[in-house]
Amino acid sequence: MASSLQQKMAEYGFESNDDYQFQLRCLMDSHYLGIRAINVEGHKGRRKTAFANALAMALEYPNLFYYDFTQKTEAEGKVIIPPSEDEHGIAEAPVSDFDHIMSEACAFSEGEETVLILDQLQAADFKQHIRIYQFIKSCEWTYGNNALRASTRNLLILLISDEPLYHSLQKCSFRIWVNAVSCAQKSYTPADFSLQEDILPVMEALAEVFNKLEVAPTHSEYQKILHDVQYNIHTEQQLGHSLFGWMEGIKRELLYSRQLQPLLTQVIEKIQLFHGMDEVVIES
Repeated sequence: MASSLQQKMAEYGFESNDDYQFQLRCLMDSHYLGIRAINVEGHKGRRKTAFANALAMALEYPNLFYYDFTQKTEAEGKVIIPPSEDEHGIAEAPVSDFDHIMSEACAFSEGEETVLILDQLQAADFKQHIRIYQFIKSCEWTYGNNALRASTRNLLILLISDEPLYHSLQKCSFRIWVNAVSCAQKSYTPADFSLQEDILPVMEALAEVFNKLEVAPTHSEYQKILHDVQYNIHTEQQLGHSLFGWMEGIKRELLYSRQLQPLLTQVIEKIQLFHGMDEVVIES
C-alpha cells in the first residue's frame, strides 16, 4: 500500500513504486546542527527535478524557492536590488539572481517552513559549491557587505547535480537515489483496480512480461494497461503498443524481440479467455 508521502508526490507529478518516506525520516530525525540538505542523485535527466519539486509540494511547506544554474537570464547578474553608493560615492556590486534567491530563502525561513531547490549544480562555478557548503554549516549567507541567517528548523535544501558534488558538500547532506524508472515491484491484485478475479490470469501473464522486461508498472500505468486489456488489445502488436505507450523505462528492442514473443502470445491467449472467446482481428 502506498504511503501518504507516495500518494501526495504522485498528486504533484512524481509517481513511483519507490517509497522515500524512510529516507526523509532519517534526515528529519537527525541531530545535525546545520541546515538539513538532501543530495538528490540518480541517472541523468529531469526526473530528479520532478522528484524534488513533488517532494517540496508534498511536504506542504508555505515557501518554495527554485534556482537552476543552467538558466540564461536576459542579463546575467542583473540588478535585483538597485545599487547604492557609500559615502565615498562607490557603487555596490549588483545582486545576482542566485544571491537574491538565497537571500529570500533565508528571510522566509525565519518565519515559516521553506524549501530551497538548487538544480543543475554541475553547471555552477566550484566556488558556489564551497559557498553552499559554508552556508549549510554556518546557516549564514553572505554577499557583498550583507549577511543573512537561515533557520535550521525551517529550511530544507535539495541539491541536484548530474555530476558528483564537492566532497564536503556531499558529506553534510543526506543522499537519496532517484531511479530513472520505478524499481520496487508491487504485487497488484484485481481488487487494487476495482476488477473481478477473472482478470487475474491476464495479470499473472503480464507479470512474466514485466519480469522479462525488468520493469515495474506504477498503479496508474497498470490501470491504463488493464483498461486496454478490457477494451483495446487483441494482438501481440497491440499489446506491445500499449505497454510501450503507457510505461516508462521499457526497452523497445527487447519488447519486440523474438525472446519476448512467446510471453506476449501467452498474454493474448489469457485475454481471449478473459473475454470468453477466441478473437481474430485482421489489421489493415
